[in-house]
Amino acid sequence: MMHGILALLLAGLSLAPPAAASSTSAVSLAPLAAADGFATGTTGGVAGPTVTVDTTDELLDAIDTVGHLVIQVSGTIAITSKQGVRPNKTIVGLGTNATITGGGFDFYRSSNVIVRNLTFVGAEDDAVNVGQQSHHIWIDHNTFVDPVDGSIDIVRGADYVTVSWNHFAGTDKSMLIGHSDGAASTDAGHLKVSIHHNWFDGSRQRHPRVRFGEPVHVYNNWFDGNELYGVASTMNGGVVLEGNAFTAVPHPCFSTSGYADSGPGRLVQRANVFTASGPCEAGGAVAEPRAYYSYTLDAASSVPMLVQSGAGAGRI
Repeated sequence: MMHGILALLLAGLSLAPPAAASSTSAVSLAPLAAADGFATGTTGGVAGPTVTVDTTDELLDAIDTVGHLVIQVSGTIAITSKQGVRPNKTIVGLGTNATITGGGFDFYRSSNVIVRNLTFVGAEDDAVNVGQQSHHIWIDHNTFVDPVDGSIDIVRGADYVTVSWNHFAGTDKSMLIGHSDGAASTDAGHLKVSIHHNWFDGSRQRHPRVRFGEPVHVYNNWFDGNELYGVASTMNGGVVLEGNAFTAVPHPCFSTSGYADSGPGRLVQRANVFTASGPCEAGGAVAEPRAYYSYTLDAASSVPMLVQSGAGAGRI
């Protein structure tokens, strides 16, 4: 039986196949906003042609194409496992109900990719896996529902990633940064990630769980009823947590005491609001995100309203 939140989301999605398929689209989306945070400079497939896909084969062929390509996803497409995405791609949903079911996307030494305006439902592993030295990846305005493993993993030396304006709808393992305690040789000095304006909506843990990465910049997110914890910085990871709203989160932050079997990390927290939540464990110094990019911080008190109205697929 589907989880209640999954059934609710699917009730608002049209899962019927589109009326017609086409390999080349005359329909164009409005120009995308520019990637920000650590993914600044990511342009995706904008220098290449645009195609529309509405079948499994069309989607898999498009993401495996060499060169720049904008891939517009129409309707619902079923895939299995994690499917590799080559560099220089924009994968963007058309309208409000573009959906990937059963599987997800894998980045292996890939770069300059945008994933936007998609709903991922029931991925049998991770919905989006950014690994193996992939860099400049922008994951924006997506909705994640009921993956078997993680919604987003950023691991194995990946770098310069921004995760923005996504809706994690009742997920379990929402976001892992650094795949294991033994990965210092590949991960230390990498895993620079910006995480902003996401709605962690009844999701249980890993928002994110960090090993080694620094700085991981977590700002202006709403942590809403997270059962296990909000953010965990471990294995000397460095997290800057600012301008976030925590509502009914018993353990907003782990850091200096470590988490589970992982050793301690570092976490700087400032300008956050905690409502009906426990204390945030913070300590240590962390590299400042402003040394890498500029950003504007919204007031934490305004974050729940902002992300409810703007986060997730169908909101661009």
